[in-house]
Amino acid sequence: MSEFIDNQTQRENRLKSILQQLHEGKSVDDVKAGFADLLEDVGPDEIVRIEEALVNEGLDPAEIQPLCDVHVALFKTSLDKQRAPETTPGHPIFTYRAENFGVQRVLKDLEQAIDEYRTLATAATQRAALVTVDKLMEYDRHYLRKENLLFPFLEKHGIEGPSKVMWGVHNDIRADWKALRAILDTPEPGDAAVLIPQLDELVPSLAVAIRDMIYKEDHILFPAALKRLSDADWKAIRDQGEEIGYAYALPGRGWLPDVAESEVAEEAPAASATAGISQGLIPLQVGALTAEQIDNVQPAPIAGKEGDVPGHGWPEVEDVAGAVLTEVDENDEVRYFSQGRERVFQRSPAIIGREVQNCHPPQSVHKVQQILEDFRAGRRDVAEFWIRMQGMFVHIRYFAL
Repeated sequence: MSEFIDNQTQRENRLKSILQQLHEGKSVDDVKAGFADLLEDVGPDEIVRIEEALVNEGLDPAEIQPLCDVHVALFKTSLDKQRAPETTPGHPIFTYRAENFGVQRVLKDLEQAIDEYRTLATAATQRAALVTVDKLMEYDRHYLRKENLLFPFLEKHGIEGPSKVMWGVHNDIRADWKALRAILDTPEPGDAAVLIPQLDELVPSLAVAIRDMIYKEDHILFPAALKRLSDADWKAIRDQGEEIGYAYALPGRGWLPDVAESEVAEEAPAASATAGISQGLIPLQVGALTAEQIDNVQPAPIAGKEGDVPGHGWPEVEDVAGAVLTEVDENDEVRYFSQGRERVFQRSPAIIGREVQNCHPPQSVHKVQQILEDFRAGRRDVAEFWIRMQGMFVHIRYFAL
């Protein structure tokens, strides 16, 4: 047994060395030539573990993100031999994959709509392309369920790499389809001579990014998740998915896991009522807090329609969407969030117990970390700012308790 462990450790160290060489600038072909024997049978779970190890050893996830496609190119021969994960309708992975089939049809529709606009640039063809972009953006629910459900459960099993790397790619894709929509969404037909070059640059790269992410899900993320997560985990993910929503597909009813509700509560990151009481916590609708933490609750974010107050540069808050409060404990773990009348930020019970840093996309984690460090050092007790989001100005306020 010890010999197997030693051999496995040596193998993983060699694989880490391969990725490190890529990060140092070596080409895929050069690396393949030196490690051809090792690259023949690399599995998805190994890739996840190796990338995780590199992050744990100090490699910035931001450095991994642009090289994700290079990693896939390196391991593609081995990954192509892996069968796509087979699951039953109703299992979260089956639903994720059904959405992936759906978005690929939408991408083909989009490419056809852009071709038609290129051939005959009229208000009708431009509008048809815009409608297809809106259909494409429904796919965001797929990414939201990954970020707010699948990733937290993987983190519970010690796997944080996908949330740190894939979330950044999701945001790049989101930025591209928003840019595409802005190009097409004009009151009058745009100047085709100006728009078509922009579309020809943006649409192919967006389509490649989405399709590449689907490959990574099918050949790396989903197989690794199926190996790590229990039926109780998957049932909790399915039970919480409805609130976020689905794109192009709804869960079937064929998957009926033999899992007791108490087991789901025990496996879920959210604290159960029994566990909360035993730890001196007061169970709430979502999460649990101590009496002292509840006493320290402070005002929460608000959101209103866009509209500047003359001379102030601050938004005029109208039609308030509702304050939503999140509480984070001294260990940077989310312990509670309130259920607002409207959801500005997507949250699910799966984030209870999750490190607050992992609840933010990689592009903004450094800002959150700086606020936490300032609070601990006593440099400030409040941090607040406005962001523009989904046609609203959102006011975010952090308080040191």
